[in-house]
Amino acid sequence: MDLKVALVAVCLFALAITCTEAVIPKCCMKTTKHVNKHCLMKVEKWYVQQSNGACDISALILYVKDRVKPICAPLKVKKVLESLQRRIKRHNLRAAV
Repeated sequence: MDLKVALVAVCLFALAITCTEAVIPKCCMKTTKHVNKHCLMKVEKWYVQQSNGACDISALILYVKDRVKPICAPLKVKKVLESLQRRIKRHNLRAAV
């Protein structure tokens, strides 16, 4: 009986550990000083990391094509990125016509 209780306890602990690992956020600890325009043109998706949650700093997380790790950029890059993405979209629409 004690062996069954110990086995159940071990299984519950293992389950608790694997469940809590999925909840741990991946935060940017620092941002890059400069992100070049060529890199910004290859951004596939991005989101803003807020400092008021689990992370310490506000940053722009950029997922760039052909890169494994995301880039942590300062928030001031957001305006440049949005403008660049609008121009690329407009250019693609003109090319399709």
